[in-house]
Amino acid sequence: MKNYVLAALVPILWGSTYAAVSIYLQDLSPFWVAVWRALPAGLVLLLLKPGRPPLPWSKMTLLSVFNIAAFFPLLFIAAYRLPGSVAGTLGATLPLQLMFMQWLVEGKKPQLNMLLLALVGLLGVVLILNPSANIDPIGAAAALTATALVARASLWLKSWPITDIFRLTAWQLTLGGLILVPVAFLVEGPPKAITMHEMPGLIWVSLLNSSFAYWAFARSIKRLGPDSMAMISMLNPVAAVTLGILLVGEVLGPYQWLGIGFVLLSLGLMIKIKQTATRKTQTSVVKHHSNND
Repeated sequence: MKNYVLAALVPILWGSTYAAVSIYLQDLSPFWVAVWRALPAGLVLLLLKPGRPPLPWSKMTLLSVFNIAAFFPLLFIAAYRLPGSVAGTLGATLPLQLMFMQWLVEGKKPQLNMLLLALVGLLGVVLILNPSANIDPIGAAAALTATALVARASLWLKSWPITDIFRLTAWQLTLGGLILVPVAFLVEGPPKAITMHEMPGLIWVSLLNSSFAYWAFARSIKRLGPDSMAMISMLNPVAAVTLGILLVGEVLGPYQWLGIGFVLLSLGLMIKIKQTATRKTQTSVVKHHSNND
């Protein structure tokens, strides 16, 4: 159960990104916010545990581009152009995108029960969506593309042999941040000075949402698998909406509360199915050894 608790912290922290942007970071460029989120976090982790990357440079660069250098700007573009509930809703298509990508790339057809649970969770996320919100097409495209990048990177994380999750996180953030610096200069020009008002938001998205959350994300992919992690990611819009209520003054209606219930129901059933499957596998292994003895 502790693995699921740690995994659940990831989308909850990532869901807080939208509130952090609304409260602290509205006056900054999405591209420079992406740089400040990635690079300091990666350098701090490398100082704590220096060493070579745990993957070849080609694979390390691919992960850094998909998970950081491309994902972060798209995420912040969505956060700046969409309400948190809308951006979280589009991000919660991750389970369905991942199932489709596994089918397309690996030839793995989705399990019917997991597909149904993903659809139930997505229905809940749609109910969470504020029906009065005007959906910006650029923000929506950015959110969906960012989610697709995470889905692809999750499959790489699952299949590639990784010996050090901590160092993987450090190098992902560092390389991704370094790649983003010239992009930010090209798109936005030099960065503006950071004010004391903006500093808490940058510290939050860098240290907690990046350093800790990306370590926990990679660990959870290896321990629980990308399917389970994708389902748990549906807590992202729940966190975004909850923080929107508590910190930004958003108000939820009955359909949105019903949506949160659907999300939590789908997550609970998914965890139960996974635990039952794990127990059956362990029982089969024990019986197999007993018969051999």
